[in-house]
Parts: sequence; structure tokens; C-alpha cells
Amino acid sequence: MQVTCGQCGVRYQLNDEQVAGHPRVQFHCVKCGHTTVVEITKHPDRTVSTTPLPDFARGSAPSIAATLVSDYQGLSLPEDKTITITVISGSDRGMAQAMAKPRVVLGRAGGGADFGLTDPEVSRWHCALEAKGEFVRLRDLDSTNGTYFDDERVKAAEVGHQSEFRIGSTKLLITITPKSQS
Repeated sequence: MQVTCGQCGVRYQLNDEQVAGHPRVQFHCVKCGHTTVVEITKHPDRTVSTTPLPDFARGSAPSIAATLVSDYQGLSLPEDKTITITVISGSDRGMAQAMAKPRVVLGRAGGGADFGLTDPEVSRWHCALEAKGEFVRLRDLDSTNGTYFDDERVKAAEVGHQSEFRIGSTKLLITITPKSQS
């Protein structure tokens, strides 16, 4: 972990193994004598930059959005269940929609997504939910700010009933319930 003295700006490299598990670290600058405290606690709502960039984040990686249209093989909604997407926090809180097709693209309102959000941190096509029978896959579509499941940035994850995930500042909930018998 690289840190900077809060007084004079000298950079120091701290041993990651020694600081792991601590919410904050205090160090003494040998140049100016100032003591600096560094917060290490990860906040799930903060965007974290990774160096070097993972393969999926590099411009040379194949675009998921480019293959989205032709990649419907094997996708199908469950016949006896309803999959619902609900916004549980963020500017669109309370918005809900049942999946009417096996792939639903979530993104910015007005950007051509099936489930449009007004959150400015959400990409035009941010992520997709894909149903394959009883299973639902959450797939990031090369979004700028990432898709988070269990407080981890993910490229893809299998989600189920009562699963929560976050895109931008918006937290969403997936529910899978039996269809009502009419």
C-alpha cells in the first residue's frame, strides 16, 4: 500500500501483509516528523481503481455489449416463476419491473436500456440480467463504474431470490416468486 505524508507529501510504501485487517494505520514521517493516520477500511460505495487494469477493463478486451444482441442461445424465463427487479435505494427507489424477456439490460434512462435508471453513475448499457430457467446471471456490460455483488466488483455472477447488487449509487433486489394461479 502506497501512502503519503499529510504534512510534506513524501511517499512511503507500507507492507500490505502488516496492514491487512486493520481499519487504519498510523506512520511517522522520517523527513518532517509528522504523524499521519491512513484509513484502510473499504467503503462499498466508493469507486476503487485497480492497477494494473484487469483484462476485462482494457480497451483491447472483446466488448460484451457488441455480442449482446446475438447471444440469446439457451436463455429462457422460468414458466412457473416471476423474476422481479426492484430498486431498493437510490434516486429511483421503489421502481420495480418483472422480467418480460430472458435478457433485461439495465442502464441509464433514455439510453436504450430495458430498465432505465436516472442515476448519473450508471452507464448507458450498464449490466444485464439473463434468465436460463431457474438461474439468473448478472453480467456487467463493460460499464464505467462497475457492477457490485456482495460488495465485490464482478464481471458476472449467479444471483438468486433475494439477491442484492449495486450499479452506480443504485442498489437493486432480485426476487423470484411463484406465478400466481388465476
